[in-house]
Amino acid sequence: MAKTKTHTRYVCQQCGRVAASYMGKCPQCSAFDSMVEEVIHDEPVAKKGAGNVRGLSGRSEPRPISEVSGEAEDRVHLPIGEFARVLGGGIVPGSIVLVGGDPGIGKSTLMLQMAMEMAKVQRVLYVSGEESERQIKMRASRLFNGGKDMPKDLLLVTETNLEVIFSHVRESKPDLLIVDSIQTTYLSELDSSAGSVSQVRECSSQLRELAKSSGVTVFMIGHVTKEGAIAGPRVLEHIVDTVLYLEGDRFQAYRLLRSVKNRFGATSEVGVFEMREGGMIEVTNPSEAFLAERLVNAAGSAIAVTMEGTRPILVEVQGLTSPTQFGNARRTPNGVDFNRLLLITAVLTRRVGLKLAEQDVFVNVVGGIQIDEPAADLAVAAAIASSWRDVPIQANVVLIGEIGLAGELRMPGQMVARLKEAQKLGFKTAIVPKAIRNPHSGGIGSEYPKGIEVIEVRSVDQALDKALKKEK
Repeated sequence: MAKTKTHTRYVCQQCGRVAASYMGKCPQCSAFDSMVEEVIHDEPVAKKGAGNVRGLSGRSEPRPISEVSGEAEDRVHLPIGEFARVLGGGIVPGSIVLVGGDPGIGKSTLMLQMAMEMAKVQRVLYVSGEESERQIKMRASRLFNGGKDMPKDLLLVTETNLEVIFSHVRESKPDLLIVDSIQTTYLSELDSSAGSVSQVRECSSQLRELAKSSGVTVFMIGHVTKEGAIAGPRVLEHIVDTVLYLEGDRFQAYRLLRSVKNRFGATSEVGVFEMREGGMIEVTNPSEAFLAERLVNAAGSAIAVTMEGTRPILVEVQGLTSPTQFGNARRTPNGVDFNRLLLITAVLTRRVGLKLAEQDVFVNVVGGIQIDEPAADLAVAAAIASSWRDVPIQANVVLIGEIGLAGELRMPGQMVARLKEAQKLGFKTAIVPKAIRNPHSGGIGSEYPKGIEVIEVRSVDQALDKALKKEK
């Protein structure tokens, strides 16, 4: 009998690059000490045979697309509304979802809450590789009415071996499987340690095959690196159907569940939660929550309307200018992009005439939310100008618009939805870019809601003149 030949290779744990010899720095992602040795067998460990066919189903025969059933499968109702919103309306049977986030942000808490709610209508298997069953029960007792009337269809098991996990799935036949976490799961047939690129990739692939072939919905919790990306190879995010990130500032109580990939719904959708003693509580009206502690008629405060997926959210943008004590003025953003802040301050200096070269500029988005879209440019500029001139912005005004290098304002998308959200919260005036198309010919302006005054301007200078104008 011929011996199985083996050889070694080195795999970067950050980007997955493979090298024949060890390198202290990965030439692809520039990470140091990320190369890990792995032993590779020239022949597969498992023997080939009819019982070991890999695939998404037991059959692999081409069929005409006209013969494939095109009926949409009903989603499973999820009682947690914000979670269901991010998933696209509910849980799709047979899907595989990856949930990532910083340590201690609340991933396991949120998944345990979902497991307890779903166990009322489905059979749920919660597999933990990081906590004991007793620890999970203690956390569940804190979240679920002091441990009374626990759902009987919620099964707990502490296991990291994927083969044993599959045997538990065959025995218990769950409708929903939760794996906490994918970095602690391993296959014994692979020589690499748990959490390595090979283990994460292979375990995720087999869990995907389980979901697609049996109809079991799989949720995986994933660790993140210090850069904020999910640990493991990038292919991990391509394997799954949905990728969710749980974000939030550790000094704030609010948590944002953001969808960055969703094959069954809208991407960039956001659900808002508040971390309390009883777990993750839904925030059904995040705009009202973010503006609850706003100080009205304070200089340096402006209201922006940002789109998080399909939901408009009103947030308070604060700006502060102060004479610099150093040679170079500082630009310190919190919640907005640093380069975007540099662009806005340059436009205010050159096009509006604000003398910011010797001023330290600080910008903060209240609530710990991160604004990535340029529609908040006008609110950031107004907050900075309000602080520099020490003139408050009118309390019932929202500012929406993207700023160009010439000082012009450009129209962002979904303006009507933004204005309706502002009107719902009681704002009377909105300063927006002037619509290019004729409002009387079915253009953007003809769709504006009637309950809010819309002031259209063409430049930042005109917008600031309207926003900073004191009420008589």
